[in-house]
Amino acid sequence: MRVLVEGTGGARGWPEPGCRCASCARQATAGDVRQRSTIVVDGLLRLAAGEGEPAAAGYLVRRVADARGAEGSGGPGGSDAGLGGLGGWDVTGPDGGRLLYPAGPGAVPVPPEGAEPYDFAFLDLLGEPAQLGLLRARGLVTGDTITAVAFADHRVPSGAELRERCGFWRARVPGEGETVTNDRSGERALAGTARAAPWRVLVLGGARSGKSERAELRLAGEPDVTYVAAGTGSPDPEWAARVAAHRARRPAWWRTAETTGLAGVLGAARGALLIDGIGTWLAAALGECGAWAGDGGWALRLAERTGELVAAWRQTAAYVVAVSDEAGLGVVPATPAGRLFRDELGRLNQRLAAESDEAELVVAGRILPLAPG
Repeated sequence: MRVLVEGTGGARGWPEPGCRCASCARQATAGDVRQRSTIVVDGLLRLAAGEGEPAAAGYLVRRVADARGAEGSGGPGGSDAGLGGLGGWDVTGPDGGRLLYPAGPGAVPVPPEGAEPYDFAFLDLLGEPAQLGLLRARGLVTGDTITAVAFADHRVPSGAELRERCGFWRARVPGEGETVTNDRSGERALAGTARAAPWRVLVLGGARSGKSERAELRLAGEPDVTYVAAGTGSPDPEWAARVAAHRARRPAWWRTAETTGLAGVLGAARGALLIDGIGTWLAAALGECGAWAGDGGWALRLAERTGELVAAWRQTAAYVVAVSDEAGLGVVPATPAGRLFRDELGRLNQRLAAESDEAELVVAGRILPLAPG
């Protein structure tokens, strides 16, 4: 099976004609023009949104439902009215090659029951990136699958950000007019899902900066994720509502662990971990060590706890993304407890960053990579 990628852009391409948004302006300035997403399989079968039912002799083309049900496909900038819940197409070629393609922007195609692994999976990764993680978890996207983005548009700030995200997800951003094939050489070497381990990422940011969303985005393509709520429960209704909102935003198949025993979790984990966050863990650890009560020797006990955490972070075999608060950029806290927390968190962030493969600061939803010291 050979796939010609005629276009990878949204329903109206990217940049969209007449659109004045910052994303489209960046694409136009960069000369990174992407036509409406369209592929042609073996020169015979054409798949594109809004072009009717695809068909070609010798190809089994099955319509598949959208994961969101009867609401149908579509998304920001979508133009697939009337698809009636069509998520996309499941294609089997004469040579047995398998391909999945979305019906349009925002579409989340659900493979049919009993589906075999795909040779190609084109997905709207801007609409629902976690679909890739689920397909991997189900064994439908494997190390042999060529995974590629479709319907790329101004839902992402720029082409550079699109390529970075696809790097997280181990997905390709095909060039316009590129041909990919499912033979066992060349292209397959680019398709693997293996990740070098360990890989430790520290995501820092202030309140409501978008740091948690960034961490979740990084892990969206992973098939085996444990979300670690690294703190103690609170009876405060407002805090409970925040926790519920985080839970609703995460993929339903992710596991959740609520614990302050981060060193043990890091030592035992072999999949991917999202730790959210280091600040809540530190607040709980300060309490457990007696700092808030002013117990003698609390500083030594805390040093032991943080030392165990840093050592486990350094030696973990997991792919781990940890979220932490950047608390040192505001006013000096008015209370001794506030100053103690700020200072201890700053020291701990430094130690974790020094042992991280990557660290980044999120400010107003924008990402600032932090170079190693």
